[in-house]
Amino acid sequence: MNDIAKELENPEIFSDIAKVQELSKLQKSLEDALSEYNRLNSSINDLSDYLDIAEMEDDESILIGLNKDLDTLEVDVRSLYLKTLLNGPYDISNAIVKIHSGAGGTESCDWVSMLYKMYSAYASKNGFKCRLLDYLDGDGAGYKSVTFEVIGDNAYGYLKGEMGVHRLVRISPFDANKRRHTSFASVEVMPEIDNNVNVKINPEDIRIDTYRSSGAGGQHVNTTDSAIRITHFPSGVVVTCQNERSQTQNKEMAMKMLISKLTQLEIQKQMEEANRLKGDAKKIEWGSQIRSYVFCPYTLAKDTRTGYETSDIAGVMAGELNGFIEAYLNYSHN
Repeated sequence: MNDIAKELENPEIFSDIAKVQELSKLQKSLEDALSEYNRLNSSINDLSDYLDIAEMEDDESILIGLNKDLDTLEVDVRSLYLKTLLNGPYDISNAIVKIHSGAGGTESCDWVSMLYKMYSAYASKNGFKCRLLDYLDGDGAGYKSVTFEVIGDNAYGYLKGEMGVHRLVRISPFDANKRRHTSFASVEVMPEIDNNVNVKINPEDIRIDTYRSSGAGGQHVNTTDSAIRITHFPSGVVVTCQNERSQTQNKEMAMKMLISKLTQLEIQKQMEEANRLKGDAKKIEWGSQIRSYVFCPYTLAKDTRTGYETSDIAGVMAGELNGFIEAYLNYSHN
């Protein structure tokens, strides 16, 4: 995306390039999954042989080692199984995540900051990279909103179930009377779409504004109008980016974010239509409460859709989200 205007004028060319890139990425993903399947199948055969030897020789020391290997194998098999559930058209993509504060003022802004740290920790623990794209500081603490990218194979597939409203219950550190407060934040998850494949954007339908970045300082930051805001008039979508090194890079990333947001809206529309056609009375989990995090009077993190829960709230806030993600993937698959 070295020249966004030129890309918009020639969407067919870039659509073909994007399709080739997506097919190549999908091919690599399938090859990796097949390789992992073959490795696990070989491990199962090896363990079966060792089990026969242990029974023949009546050697308990071999059985102890086999139990450890079986535990490792179980984790690997479960991980591969989850990948088989990632069959959506954009599941393989990177994810763009935006967290908005809800009602609750400073409490809510601090909750946004906590969620951002939680997802950053999840990304680090699971081999993904996390890159901050844009943020708006809260009044006194945290963020009013924060946007970041989670980079890695299947990042969107794993994180798409996080979209919705997240509820926090705790004793407020900002309340001198130590009262219990409830805060809300909404999480938006979009697949990163590298090029304008499924969404056609008319250059006349957008306005690109530049403004001064609000970062902590440094070379070019706060000294030039390098931050970018793109407004898409037909949908009313507004995207901003300020954390790249130059205005051009911010513009490229903002355009990616716009395309991703419009694609995500199209996905939502298709889901709503599918539910309407099959007569499903349930609403799509968009803007509705999906999970509660309770710190007081007891500790519990519970997903209202799947029923999955854990009392290890500290582990959850430290990025231990695989239980919730696995439960959601099974829930949505079934």
